[in-house]
Amino acid sequence: MSYCLNPSCPKPLNHPKAKKCKACGSKLLLRNRYHLVKGLGKGGFGATFLAADLSLPGKPLCVIKQLRPNTDNPNFLSMARELFEREAKTLGKVGNHPQIPRLLDYFEDRQQFYLVQEFVKGDNLQQEVKKHGVFDESKARQVLTEVLIILRDIHAQKVIHRDIKPANIIRREIDNKLVLIDFGVVKNQVNTVAAGNGDQTALTAFAVGTPGFAPPEQLAMRPVYGSDVYALGVTCMYLMSGKAPKNIESDPLTGEIQWFNYVDVSDTFAEILLTMLEVSVKNRYKTAEEALQALDMSDHLDDLSHSMVGYSNDLSEGRSNSGSSRQNTYSSRSKTQVRTNERGSGSRSRANPTSRRTAYGSRGQNRSRMETGRVNTDINSHSNPTSRSQGRLSRSNSTAKNQARESKKPIKLDKQDLLSSYAGGRRDFTFKDISLQNLQKANLSGSNFHHCRMIKINFQGADLSSADFTGCDLRQGVLRNANLGRSYLSDANLEGTDLRGADLSYAQCKDTKLKGANLCGANLTNANITEEQLALAKTNWTTILPNGKRGFW
Repeated sequence: MSYCLNPSCPKPLNHPKAKKCKACGSKLLLRNRYHLVKGLGKGGFGATFLAADLSLPGKPLCVIKQLRPNTDNPNFLSMARELFEREAKTLGKVGNHPQIPRLLDYFEDRQQFYLVQEFVKGDNLQQEVKKHGVFDESKARQVLTEVLIILRDIHAQKVIHRDIKPANIIRREIDNKLVLIDFGVVKNQVNTVAAGNGDQTALTAFAVGTPGFAPPEQLAMRPVYGSDVYALGVTCMYLMSGKAPKNIESDPLTGEIQWFNYVDVSDTFAEILLTMLEVSVKNRYKTAEEALQALDMSDHLDDLSHSMVGYSNDLSEGRSNSGSSRQNTYSSRSKTQVRTNERGSGSRSRANPTSRRTAYGSRGQNRSRMETGRVNTDINSHSNPTSRSQGRLSRSNSTAKNQARESKKPIKLDKQDLLSSYAGGRRDFTFKDISLQNLQKANLSGSNFHHCRMIKINFQGADLSSADFTGCDLRQGVLRNANLGRSYLSDANLEGTDLRGADLSYAQCKDTKLKGANLCGANLTNANITEEQLALAKTNWTTILPNGKRGFW
């Protein structure tokens, strides 16, 4: 099959041996060298073709991109020519990379511009998802790492790709490596030239990128290296969900896409993706190198976590034969706990080291001390009334109460029990473990969650107004768009918690930990919160600060 390059040709397909187009009479062989055999794609500003280079032995395939400035405006053609030449030089510079197609030729022919690039055989990632289904986390991590390395190298050349998406990442058939294609035409320098002209031309519109994958600053014609990082984050989400950005609902207050309703990922990987997808460049990874470092660090932490689990199991299994050399590896607190248990029970304790690392790991030690105290008190009470009264006084003092409360193991409470109890009029849920429960849009206003364990709880859209969260562990929870008006959050741990769009007006936040908490779009009007606390959290221009004004802290 021969393909006609005339943009206005009504029937561009011709017989393979034809010399001229039978529909429009145009010459079919480009520059007496390139025989176009197939159209790969086209848009409002150009087209891409698969061609055979007849001048080389074996007639190797190549990709020809045609820029079609379909106008006679001399100023427009002059701009297009300048931008085209700059783009060709950019592609020539980055095309030395082993995972970027090489630029083979570029030229102008009859006021149309052509780029000739190396043909990469293989499926792009969009085709892979359609053929084989969505990626798991391991496969998505592999894609993320490999493409970030490519981006790091092209960013070092002061080049921004500006069109990262699954269709532009090909898995090369010959070696299974990922190849980044389609740097596009006139994308890197449009911003500068258009700014000089002060005109909004078709070129500026063409240079924006793919809707849904391009971040806000790129749509505003101010791309940065972090723009490629954002687009790669969207690409990873597509690979794991199989859904394009336009097909997923967004948060009505922040505009952020609700990806995590459709993917299942670990906490560490989710945190990396969330940072890549930050709407504000301020809160996003600024470069591919930053994202790579975070990814490498998460891999090391995961490996370390697995190693520590294995190591603690070895300690548990071999403690009886290891003697004092193994005991020296424990922390001083663990040693104290073992000694205390020995005194309380009269025999050597075989406490599980794994349990000591839990958030409530001190409860065994406190319980042993309390039990020992009760035994001694009971013995002394039979022989000495004074001791008995002193024991009562000791147990009634505030220190003993605090120890008892701290040693109390939180009772697990699931979603149904909690909602049923609340519906029945109960409001006191102190010292409960409600971690990982999905309580979206629940009405729990006025509840007392004093010192509850609520890690990774989902309170999105819930009514929690006037609720008491004093001392609660709410790390990495989802409280997006939740009503927390006039709630009590003193001494609570909200590190890494998603509070986007939440109503925190008049909330009491004395000594609340907010490191890494996302307060973008949150309402903090008259909240009791300090500058130091806000400095550790994420805010943006939609955040309503305690003084009632919008903006970053």
